[in-house]
Amino acid sequence: MKPIYLDHNATAPLDPRVLETMLPYFTRDFGNPSSLHSFGRTARQALEAARAEIARQLNARESEIVFLSGGTEANNLALRGYALQHRERGHHIIASRVEHPSVLNTLKALEKEGFECTLLATDRYGRVDPQQVAAAIRPETILISIMHANNEVGTLNPVGQIGALARERGIAFHCDAVQTFGKLSLNVQTLPVDLLTISAHKIYGPKGVGALYVRRGVSISPQLYGGSQEQHLRAGSENLPGIAGFAEAARLIGRERDALAQRIGRLRDEFQATLQQRIPDLVINGHPEQRIYNTLNISIPGCPGDMLLLNLDMKGIAVSTGSACNAGKVKSSHVLTAMGLSSRLSGSALRFSLGRDNTREEIDYVVTELTAIVQRLRSK
Repeated sequence: MKPIYLDHNATAPLDPRVLETMLPYFTRDFGNPSSLHSFGRTARQALEAARAEIARQLNARESEIVFLSGGTEANNLALRGYALQHRERGHHIIASRVEHPSVLNTLKALEKEGFECTLLATDRYGRVDPQQVAAAIRPETILISIMHANNEVGTLNPVGQIGALARERGIAFHCDAVQTFGKLSLNVQTLPVDLLTISAHKIYGPKGVGALYVRRGVSISPQLYGGSQEQHLRAGSENLPGIAGFAEAARLIGRERDALAQRIGRLRDEFQATLQQRIPDLVINGHPEQRIYNTLNISIPGCPGDMLLLNLDMKGIAVSTGSACNAGKVKSSHVLTAMGLSSRLSGSALRFSLGRDNTREEIDYVVTELTAIVQRLRSK
């Protein structure tokens, strides 16, 4: 059995069709989009064609798309850019405890600059309650940031309701949609967001490129200074090969999205049902229905997550654990902890995130190997 990759929420493999689109911008069409000569004009045309494609996928205006180095930079620009631009209006920001570290750590940095941040608890599924958001709003609240789908458990948040609430109160709403772009249809004409983060490498595009949607009329401060690239919001020569690849990945996933959702979703559900039959006391983490179709997060009491991961890795199976390792120390997932899971359950968690190339044969092999590993660990 060849190696099996079940960690697509971390990153997806580059689609060969995307790589083919990127190659000319490393060699023949290598010009700088800011240059006035023919090489630059060719590069500029490719850049704006890519912007148009990303805008089309979001039903946005081309001028509302800002290309960046990925989701982390987009989240930083959204939060810092908006907060610093509007601090005279207020200094309070609302987010949730299960946000991506690029949001949580940016908020920590803003607190050192005088901002106040309220981090909301979630329910046991990892969902943010719009009523809690409403209750947390103060006169000085200027920004709300809630992710669309959680990267660890896949739970979907009611961002339409939260965005509508923010709009009623005149508060800007940022949504980290890195895990849903390419999996769900996103339409910024109907979704009440002011700032939206997306990334390429989750949709079979290249690493190192992402984008921030900035609704027309919303002003933010740049966080990098230099040239006038990206509507003066992100100085520096654009990563044209990456951006071209991002656009092609978005075009392809937009065309194939519904078929992928149906096939992968069915495979994920069969995987979950089989694991529940084969492994006693298995716990499903995240919402049973309101979650992205490719994600399955489980806890297996009596089996440390890091041991499960390492044993699976020795069998050629790549997954993610519910813990992060820093300098040799295992730390429980902040997402699972915020959901109220005990250390026993959060410490025994695994995340499986399926992709377009996974097969039923692979899933059957994973079930067999994981069942054997669990039996061995529980017998010690």
